[in-house]
Amino acid sequence: MSHSNLTILSVISNFVIVVLKFIVGFLTGSVAVISEAVHSSMDLFASVITFFSIRIAGRPADDDHPYGHGKAENIAGTIETLLIFVAGIWIIIESVDKFMNPHEIKFPALGIIVMLFGATVNIVISRIIKRAADKANSVAMKSNALHLYTDVFTSLGIAASLLLVYLTGWTFLDPTIAILTAIYIMYEAWKLLKESFPPLMDQRLNKKEEEEIKRIILAHKEEFIEFHDFRSRRSGAEEYIDFHLVVSSEMTVTAAHSLCDTIEEEIGAFYSKAQVLIHLEPEEESVHTPNV
Repeated sequence: MSHSNLTILSVISNFVIVVLKFIVGFLTGSVAVISEAVHSSMDLFASVITFFSIRIAGRPADDDHPYGHGKAENIAGTIETLLIFVAGIWIIIESVDKFMNPHEIKFPALGIIVMLFGATVNIVISRIIKRAADKANSVAMKSNALHLYTDVFTSLGIAASLLLVYLTGWTFLDPTIAILTAIYIMYEAWKLLKESFPPLMDQRLNKKEEEEIKRIILAHKEEFIEFHDFRSRRSGAEEYIDFHLVVSSEMTVTAAHSLCDTIEEEIGAFYSKAQVLIHLEPEEESVHTPNV
């Protein structure tokens, strides 16, 4: 299934679940169910953003965007996490009000059934999207999968709270679970924000990733003298890597070009969408400290 079709599936499933949760939330009067409906509506909006961001990020480079459109995914992921923070704050505010003005929960069984239904649907779809996201290294799709996955846990938690309220009559459990739900989804949003936002500032790849790329380069150390000015960054699902490679002044252009092609192909096997730029330098022109 294509990435566009996966996001459409996510949009449709989220829309159905959001409508059900809002209806049941107002019927039962449960702030926890309504808060989960708000959470799911953020998931719905996130799915829509993901759909369009993937389409934009997939566009080839053009005159106005010579490095492609990959950062559209990072922008989408950042927007989605900020939306979760807004939803979390709203849930906490509503829950505090319910603490101050407690009321009886109506039709708790109906709320439990809808929560379990939503959790079942989302765990299936989130796993499908997560596998596709890992394969494509798509930040936007990872964000979407995370939204759905957190929805599973929050839905199960709220189903449990409704059951406890029904069995014990302790109405304070409803806003308590709602607040815990808000804190949890805001924590998950923070983790995702740390992944989606840094590429917008052209942050380098992490240390482990750079070490693996340098290991690939150094596997050919018998064919060059040294390399320096190594740089890396990520844009959406693509990685950009460039460095200067110092070769013997006696090496032919053909041999040097072949060496660069080999290194680029091997890095490409590590990162299928990597864009590698190697600047060749003859030995006598190099006055830099080599990368190790």
